[in-house]
Amino acid sequence: MRVLLLGAAGYLGRFIAERLLADPAVHLTALGRGDDADVRFDLATGSPGALTRFLDAVHPGVVINCAGAIRGTATELTRHNTIATATLCESLRRSACGARLVHIGCAAEYGPSPRGSSLAEDTAPRPGGPYGLSKLAATELVTGSGLDAIVLRVFSPTGPGTPAGSPLGRLADSMRRALQHGESELRLTGLGVQRDFVDVRDVARAVHAATLSAARGVVNIGSGQAVRLRDAATTLARVSGFTGLLHEIDIPHAQHAGHDVRPGGVPGPRGADRAPQGPRPDRGPGHERSADAPPPVPPYPDGCGPWQQADVRAARDRLGWRSRIGLEESLADIWMEAACRL
Repeated sequence: MRVLLLGAAGYLGRFIAERLLADPAVHLTALGRGDDADVRFDLATGSPGALTRFLDAVHPGVVINCAGAIRGTATELTRHNTIATATLCESLRRSACGARLVHIGCAAEYGPSPRGSSLAEDTAPRPGGPYGLSKLAATELVTGSGLDAIVLRVFSPTGPGTPAGSPLGRLADSMRRALQHGESELRLTGLGVQRDFVDVRDVARAVHAATLSAARGVVNIGSGQAVRLRDAATTLARVSGFTGLLHEIDIPHAQHAGHDVRPGGVPGPRGADRAPQGPRPDRGPGHERSADAPPPVPPYPDGCGPWQQADVRAARDRLGWRSRIGLEESLADIWMEAACRL
């Protein structure tokens, strides 16, 4: 089976490529913007006609799209996530190759959800930011294209190679610096957020399964279990050997105001030097903040609010897939890479 992989140089793409190369039945071609691609092509600026001619020449049986951008202006995100996907769909429609499309979506397409809920594929998406909007538009282009296509809506990928800018990547880097400098306290933010973490190697297995499946539409890829970032930090501290204090400086007042958390999850004494909270956003007349009002909940850069958890039954039933690698193993691998920089 000839597979064309777009975005092979990215975080997910590297592991997807590794998984596919381990399958002797797969002949893999990587297409992308970088010099390391087998064929250079920029989906965001290239023409559908040029890509169609390439598809007709190579004749892949499966095209996997994990190209795109996670940061940038709304215009840049639209160009790299939405317009690029439109180009790909149009090229596949024009091509005679008849390839199956496996498109990588993301949980940011859903936006915020009620605490304790599990997001199923039929949940009405309400993205909370430009990234989620650009990815949702891409998903709708794929599902409305009439192609043989599946969208894997990946929740919070983690594990080896986790980008330093991700929540778990930042945690590992903070602990590395603390150990390096002999610090006995870490001041951390946003530890009340709960996310559904899924190991990047499990994501790669899901993509491989999707190439062999006839399933169409949207399928969630996650662990099915939301984990509080505070608990992940405690586990990472244990794995790394950091025995100092984890000091939360912006947790929601209503739940955990004024507590420190030590590795192991034991609340410590109230911190006297708790960071000041900023003002609430202006909510108009009649909503001025009183002196004793709770501080605001910290912002959520991914636009997903304080809670996200996947309903993963469709992945099990339609792909025969479920996550295998637990978060502790993922965190150990993240720390292994961080420790190499000590």
